[in-house]
Amino acid sequence: MTSNLPIAATRAEELSRSEVLATFFQGLADPTRVRILELLAERPRTVTELQAALGLAQGRVSSHLACLRWCGYVVGTVDGRFNRYQLVDPRVREIVAAAESIVRENEERLTSCLVLGTEGGGSAPLDPA
Repeated sequence: MTSNLPIAATRAEELSRSEVLATFFQGLADPTRVRILELLAERPRTVTELQAALGLAQGRVSSHLACLRWCGYVVGTVDGRFNRYQLVDPRVREIVAAAESIVRENEERLTSCLVLGTEGGGSAPLDPA
């Protein structure tokens, strides 16, 4: 049986444990993806519902959902005419909640980190919402 996954997806054997773990966190490295996970932690939602909550175009929401699906954070199931997205693993909710707690205690340090500010093309203040 052949796979339709891109060649890059087959490189898991080449990556160290820490590289795979860092890749897991890279999936969380975008504010929109984190917000989508927060919304899906509340309840499953359609793209239309996510669009309304995020104020983004359908294509942007779908692009972020594709990344989250690919990385194994969310799954989409057909619900009538719509795809309804939900968290694959309830532990993602726990990870986001733990991160929120850590951020509250270290926000000033995180937002002023000179290394992270140069890696991603700049840093934005953390949104407490």
